[in-house]
Amino acid sequence: MRERENLPEKLSKLYESYGYLRFKMNKFEEYDTYVKNKSFLTSDNVITFTDTNGKLMALKPDVTLSIVKNSKEAPGLTQKVYYNENVYRVAGNSGSFKEIMQSGLECIGAVGLYELSEVIEIALESLDETGRDHVLDVSHLGIVSSALEKAELSEEGKSAMRAYFAGKNVNEAEALLLREGASEEASRLLLELMKLSGSPALAIPKLEALSKADDYAACVRNLKEVLSVVKSEKVRLDFSVMNDMHYYNGIVFQGFIKGAPKCVLSGGQYDLLLKKMRRNAKAVGFAVYLDEIEDAQTKESDVDVFVLFREGESVSRVAETVGAERAKGKRVLAGKVIPDGVSYREVIVIEREEKC
Repeated sequence: MRERENLPEKLSKLYESYGYLRFKMNKFEEYDTYVKNKSFLTSDNVITFTDTNGKLMALKPDVTLSIVKNSKEAPGLTQKVYYNENVYRVAGNSGSFKEIMQSGLECIGAVGLYELSEVIEIALESLDETGRDHVLDVSHLGIVSSALEKAELSEEGKSAMRAYFAGKNVNEAEALLLREGASEEASRLLLELMKLSGSPALAIPKLEALSKADDYAACVRNLKEVLSVVKSEKVRLDFSVMNDMHYYNGIVFQGFIKGAPKCVLSGGQYDLLLKKMRRNAKAVGFAVYLDEIEDAQTKESDVDVFVLFREGESVSRVAETVGAERAKGKRVLAGKVIPDGVSYREVIVIEREEKC
């Protein structure tokens, strides 16, 4: 599929245009790199083997951990790298290991508001490169954390509330707040955040009204400034984006495209991971799940264009039409009859030329 083959190349050019350098890694690393941060991974299952020197090695289930491990640290330094790598982990609910292709980038070191804004802009442009209708949902875990602390919930209650945020389950959240005796003010704040969704222009004024006397007012100001230069109408503020709060903090986001049931891009600030790895730095990044994009394309249509021609049509004329569409990056099937069961987006009919 031509689009699938070209997408990593397009993303590489995009990331390089922002000054990101290519990061390449081996297919496997020491298992110790991953076992200490298993909860950061999407799956606890890792393929391992013993090297000839007796070290336990692992086929890489993640790229971010390797980049952090190999990054340098210096005052004021910001390292910007991108990657196109295969990772090996259990895919979804299949229960089976799969080789998964990912593209993405990491920005590590002196990460401030500009770097956050830049990464969100690049994430949007990455979704643009898929050629699909898309949206980028943005949240701020600092705001959610502050609201949870104000409610004085038990640890079990906080965990359940985070799940309710992810599912926008307002009714269950309301019942939990009543059971745990949260104050009316704290309950109202959490439920308002859970229901809040929309463009930054509409949602941020509502956030500002909610945060005037609260600890997370600074988080709202930072979020407003970061998004102020992101002019795309494809950005939506939505607090159902809930990355693991043991590692992620601050701004987090997920990207969705038409035809894909799950997010095809995920990322955010993960300063807490660096802190756990005893690093004095900040970090933000994201991954693009190329396999999810491919699945969405496959489900939507088998081919982009069906070129329909009659018996006896000029070979060169058919070949020219097919070649012109393929040059646009489209999947093209040519034939005299459209086969049953083949889905397509467009049909080009080659009309027979009238002869004088």
